Amino acid sequence: MDLDTARRHIQASLERMRVAYLQPVFDEWAILGVAPKTGGVLAYFGPRPDAFRRALTDDAEPLRALTAGKSFTEGDLEFVPDAVKTRYDAFMKIGASSYLVLNHTVRSMEEIRGDAKWLNAQAMLFDLSEKFRADPLEE
Repeated sequence: MDLDTARRHIQASLERMRVAYLQPVFDEWAILGVAPKTGGVLAYFGPRPDAFRRALTDDAEPLRALTAGKSFTEGDLEFVPDAVKTRYDAFMKIGASSYLVLNHTVRSMEEIRGDAKWLNAQAMLFDLSEKFRADPLEE
């Protein structure tokens, strides 16, 4: 899948999650590439476009620590239950060397999961992961 299609799928999925949860589950997302020639922030949506890149290393630290040494394939998800504020709550591998990071800039995954409506919203996130499993982001 190309970057534009990936962005549309992500936005549509997060909107369906918002409707099911009755508020945003994630208010920020970014597609990050780690390939040497094409790496960096490939797409961003959220409330802090100017600060996002500057805070990237710090905000990713809990996620890096949790995933260190693990192997992931396209469509795999990982959650950081206790990430707070702007630290990333989740990521999904969406291509050979690209990842979708998801975040709620105020609430933690623990708080989000504490609401029973999370179960319905979670199904929509799983559907998004299956889209990338079937058709990964081209790099």
